[in-house]
Amino acid sequence: MQIDLTQIEHAVALFLWPLFRIASMLMAMPIIGTRLVPMRVRLGLALALTVVLVPVLPPMPAVTDGLAPATWIEIGKQVLIGSLLGFTLNILMETFVLGGQMIANQMGLGFASMTDPANGTSVVVLGQFYLMLVMLMFLAMDGHLAMIEILARSFVVLPVGAPLFDMDNLWRLALAGGWLFSAGVLMALPAVTALLVVNFAFGIMTKAAPQLNIFAIGFPFTMLMGIFIVWASLGGFLGQYDTFSRNVLELISSLLEAPPHG
Repeated sequence: MQIDLTQIEHAVALFLWPLFRIASMLMAMPIIGTRLVPMRVRLGLALALTVVLVPVLPPMPAVTDGLAPATWIEIGKQVLIGSLLGFTLNILMETFVLGGQMIANQMGLGFASMTDPANGTSVVVLGQFYLMLVMLMFLAMDGHLAMIEILARSFVVLPVGAPLFDMDNLWRLALAGGWLFSAGVLMALPAVTALLVVNFAFGIMTKAAPQLNIFAIGFPFTMLMGIFIVWASLGGFLGQYDTFSRNVLELISSLLEAPPHG
């Protein structure tokens, strides 16, 4: 049996083109792309997903010259597509971290921070608590399977060798940063408003009776009320996650819209 160089290049292209997109998405997405998962595990998972998805993907273009500039440009495009798909999912996670930061600052827990083992940054305890809840919900509601399905669909909508994203979609992704802050404010608004009323009441009491040092008990009481409000608001946490996750999935779907040709 004789195998020439053309057949080897075709076999390599059939496997490598999807691998670049799949590996870049796994490196950028939360949970899998964090420091908690070793690099070798992520690479092994990318190889396993590529082996599973290759038989159901559209035909891949053949590689005529592996060192040609067009080949390197196409590799960069695949890495960019995978990274953007993983980055949009990070927006969902950071929304709850931002909301937890706002609530913690209002209740006086802004100084209580800890190192996030996933990203290596300092995050307030409440934001880390919300992040853990979101990660558990994401896995429990098969969010990772939904991302694999979106990744497989991306090869149909944006096949290898096709033009990159439409500029309108890239602009929509840039505006998603503003949506992150608005969603974080929307999540923290009930708790922040309730704590504002508590602080306002203490201010009126201090103004009415200056000889009573109300602020001496205001700080621990505000913190206690904040913890109670956070506990009471956990009942609607699932509904907030469902709404925000739908918005993020709609954003990812809009990125996978076929760009205009011609």
